[in-house]
Amino acid sequence: MTDTTHGGLNLRWHTAWRRFFELLASMRFAIALLTVICIASVIGTVMQQHEPVNNYVNQFGPFWAALFMALKLNAVYSAWWFLLILAFLVVSTSLCIARHAPKYLADIRNFKENIREKNLLSFGLKAQQTLAGEAPVDAAQRIGKLLVARGWKVKLQERKGATGTGWMVAAMAGSANKLGYIAAHSAIVLICLGGLLDGDLMVRAQMWFGGKTPYAGSGLISEVKPEHRLSVANPTFRGDLVVTEGTQASMAILRQSDGVLLQQLPFSIELKKFTVEHYSTGMPKLFASDVVIHDLVTGESTPQRIEVNHPVNYKGVEIYQSSFDDGGSQLRLRARSLRPGNGDFDVGGVVGGSAQLDAAQVGQDMALEFSALRVINVENMGDDGGGSGADVRRVDLRGAIESRLGAGNKTTSNRELRNVGPSVGYKLRDASGQAREFNNYMLPVDLQDGQSPVYLMGVRESQSEPFRYLRVPVDREGGMDDFLRMRRALLDPALRMQAVQRYARQAVDPARTELVEQLTDSAQRALVLFAGGVSSDGRPEGGLKAISDFIEANVPEAERERAGEVLIRILNGSLFELAQMTREQAGLAPLPSDAQTLSFMTQAVLALSDAQFYPAPAVFTLQDFNQIQASVFQVARAPGKLVVYLGCFFLIVGVFAMLYVRQRRVWVWLAPQDGGARATMALSSNRKTLDAGREFAQLRDAFFGSSPDGGTQ
Repeated sequence: MTDTTHGGLNLRWHTAWRRFFELLASMRFAIALLTVICIASVIGTVMQQHEPVNNYVNQFGPFWAALFMALKLNAVYSAWWFLLILAFLVVSTSLCIARHAPKYLADIRNFKENIREKNLLSFGLKAQQTLAGEAPVDAAQRIGKLLVARGWKVKLQERKGATGTGWMVAAMAGSANKLGYIAAHSAIVLICLGGLLDGDLMVRAQMWFGGKTPYAGSGLISEVKPEHRLSVANPTFRGDLVVTEGTQASMAILRQSDGVLLQQLPFSIELKKFTVEHYSTGMPKLFASDVVIHDLVTGESTPQRIEVNHPVNYKGVEIYQSSFDDGGSQLRLRARSLRPGNGDFDVGGVVGGSAQLDAAQVGQDMALEFSALRVINVENMGDDGGGSGADVRRVDLRGAIESRLGAGNKTTSNRELRNVGPSVGYKLRDASGQAREFNNYMLPVDLQDGQSPVYLMGVRESQSEPFRYLRVPVDREGGMDDFLRMRRALLDPALRMQAVQRYARQAVDPARTELVEQLTDSAQRALVLFAGGVSSDGRPEGGLKAISDFIEANVPEAERERAGEVLIRILNGSLFELAQMTREQAGLAPLPSDAQTLSFMTQAVLALSDAQFYPAPAVFTLQDFNQIQASVFQVARAPGKLVVYLGCFFLIVGVFAMLYVRQRRVWVWLAPQDGGARATMALSSNRKTLDAGREFAQLRDAFFGSSPDGGTQ
């Protein structure tokens, strides 16, 4: 009972293992694995890899972001399931080669000369011919030489029968077709092995078995503990190295899904100068770094120039020019207050740093974080371009449709590329930790012909949103002081009343006191509505929208157009007097009544209307900067690269051999007949093509010299 049961278990176990082996070594299993790898590679290409978690949450939402993190889709090529599938593909393809390669190699050496005459007559391409006066042995020798001269491998076989001695001529060509199958499958194995060697497998192995863990904190590299560092003997890695001009670095960063690992290099790179050249569109066309490589063992210094697509190899480590970054440029900003009571002041810092602002400066405690400096900003200032995206109210449905339909050579676009100068990016973070991002241009931008240039002050709540721009008109002195003085005076009730009184005295005869009082009340109400405030739900109220709401609520519909014109005229006149007052207080000459003043006031009214939505007590303008650039290198030790190159070579050879080399076999049986020979010929090919029929006809004519007796196809 026990022996029988034990034997049955062994048999079932043997059967299950055999089925598993058959599945693992089958071609359909390898194709299925290759399909999964291709799908995963597409996901890894479309979805940004190794991004911060917040970026995925903003893009996909919390549920899908958590699911993608669990499936490791943010790091596909280093995910455990991807490496496991890759390993199974290597094993499956290797077993497939081991099973079929001996058959292919044996088939290459086998001429199949033992085939019988009746089998030859069943081939599609066959012929028979009587060779009078030529013995079978002589005919076999002649036909064999003809085939050898045409590049065929030939084997002659002598057969003795009842009618005499016959000869079989067996030949084959195109054996490389079978070698193509072996080469193509071997290429898959080599490429996958190279991918495993140059992937994260070695790094993962050190994390699994060597106690290495990703570092998720921040701080100085010198303070990072050894369990987050990889030794210089690490056989394979690929990471980023950031070097600022005038400094050197020797520690690369290997990004992981949950942190980073630090890779010690056998050398340090000192960046002497970073050069970047741009196309007319503003896109960089050349990154070049002049560096000095210092060997940490010998102390040898080697100057090199690293460019895009021109890497440098040093001691088995490839150094690629990847991109560039800010290396801590020095900035000096001018804080321009938008509210009365706060003065202007200068603040300095470096990109990546921050500065504390107190309530005495900006009305509340805030942190100013310097985030970016862009020296070149090339924008499309043509009719179809939004420039810097300042005019968010522009709608052109016809142009939008025509730009997406019709011929490929569009004629609807009018591109006018222009460098609008440097810009600075910063964040203002309040006491609760909430931050808004700002982007301000240093120089005024000419957006439209016939209007004054404007300063662009951008703001957005999150990185997923585009910047919204406050457009501040340039005054006669070339700055934004007139606008800022008007903004602060508009929020001062005493100055508003003074401007209203001046406007009323100039617009109406002072002797008509009743009309003066009525106009003063109307102008005061218009300025109060325009200056606005904060609603009960915390939203700003004011600007031209507040005046429009007031008219809709208090004026009959038939009279709204006329009332609006009158109220806007009163508002413009009061604001003009407000501007004149602020210039007098600043010791400047009054604004003349000309086209330039009209253009300035038109834009100033719009900017004052939009300024209530600007979520900061002050704007920070770029006064001066000292740009310090940093070069981003990708450093890689890739021993599997040569393996992949070899695999690619095998793949090319294998594909060409399978597609363009036909394996053909030809047999000619020569039997004795009436002092001569009776020849039976047949040809087979692994692919039925027109070339096979033509080749058969050429061989038949070369062997027999005339049309066959019959039985030809």
